[in-house]
Amino acid sequence: MNEQTPHPDAGHSVPPSFSSTPVADTSVPAGATAPTTPLPPTGAYAQAQPAPAGTPGVHTGAAFGAAATPAEPKAKSGVGGGKIAAIIIAAALVGGIAGVGGAVGYGSLTASSSSSSKSASGPSTVTVNNPESVSEATAIAAKAVPSVVTIEVSGSSAAGSGSGIVLDKEGHILTNAHVVTLDGEVSDPAIRVTTSDGRILDATVVGIDATYDMAVIKVKDGSGLTPMEFADSSKLNVGSMTVAVGAPLGLANSVTTGIVSALNRSIQIQSSAAPSQSGGDQQKSPNQDGSQQPFQFDIPGRGSGSQSSASTISISVIQTDAAINPGNSGGALVDSDGKLIGVNVAIASAGSSSSSSGQSGNIGVGFAIPSNIAKRIANDIISDGKATHGLLGATVQDASGQKGATVVGAAIASVTSGGAAANAGIQAGDVVTGFNGNPISDASDLTAQVRSVAGGSSATLTIVRDGKSQDITVTLGTLTP
Repeated sequence: MNEQTPHPDAGHSVPPSFSSTPVADTSVPAGATAPTTPLPPTGAYAQAQPAPAGTPGVHTGAAFGAAATPAEPKAKSGVGGGKIAAIIIAAALVGGIAGVGGAVGYGSLTASSSSSSKSASGPSTVTVNNPESVSEATAIAAKAVPSVVTIEVSGSSAAGSGSGIVLDKEGHILTNAHVVTLDGEVSDPAIRVTTSDGRILDATVVGIDATYDMAVIKVKDGSGLTPMEFADSSKLNVGSMTVAVGAPLGLANSVTTGIVSALNRSIQIQSSAAPSQSGGDQQKSPNQDGSQQPFQFDIPGRGSGSQSSASTISISVIQTDAAINPGNSGGALVDSDGKLIGVNVAIASAGSSSSSSGQSGNIGVGFAIPSNIAKRIANDIISDGKATHGLLGATVQDASGQKGATVVGAAIASVTSGGAAANAGIQAGDVVTGFNGNPISDASDLTAQVRSVAGGSSATLTIVRDGKSQDITVTLGTLTP
């Protein structure tokens, strides 16, 4: 499906737009050189002491005790059962850590004298100054932060930063395609990874999957890295707690909290890093005059000129209200156990984002690629250097835009002879309302779900034909970039 679905909010006077979260505004002007190291901490906080040796990602302001148990609340302290439970949770994750109290070393955000780039140092640890008031979010952060890294990318004409997730001890790190390519501006990037405890490692690209905006990079020695544990994103509930970890605006090891706002959401974004998908599935716009456009996909530090040649992709996402900002992309969205449920990828902004200087920050609507999809694509890239994606072999459009529509879904306008849809008996006029149990409300939903699975996969489509619903098993084709 060559994603040409119109802007869902085209009738609104001020439609929202999706922006990439990952690349902090560190573009390099002509004749300037991107900074190669973060600026050191300055001021009174520069003397803050790091976490003790052997304690990745955690810095406590007081010892939990030699027996790795939390400090007991005083009899009249007023600490309720919820706080005691939170302390126990934190102790289980970071217990036995005896640290030195003091302020955390946040360096000042300082502009480089040689470019317009901005850099900020630390904090390199999760600081716990008062174990008696530890929250659940503190415990989650203590577990997740050591598995999230900051990624700096530079090329001949641009530079930027994003986030990444440690996959294994071999040094593989998962991030977004537009982080490592600066949305297609850099073809041979120089990549450096900064770990949560302050180590700087060079990295190379293993593979890029622009169809779902994923990429895997690798550092030479990953023996000291802490891999992220994956959760099953298909078991999430709306309302479940989420924590986003990454480097918004270059501020490494930042943690924000929220909930799952929606599941099985699909969004359309534009990215010049995406491959051409001509000859594949097609999505038809109800308005052939082109007045309705897909959401934009802005990259801070990149001029808006390349947007006109960008391809449009549809991806399935988790919606969250955890604060996600430029620089967070490629970072982790984790659950209450500190396990990965999604890879932060985009945010919605309240106004037009067509201007390169108009990048909006968080307004409470962020998106992450579900961990099950990210894991499948990452494994494919590590094994084969690339990932495959399903192909239905049909032209589809929003059912709601059709005369006499009775259900929402993706209406089949035509099928390709010899394609997966035709071979399965799908016909023009059918309305697809489900894909592998996930609801389909429009053409973008179907595109995102078909692309989320590997080429050659078997899928179950729920369709409505002549007013009756039925399930049809389809063996998908493989998208050819």
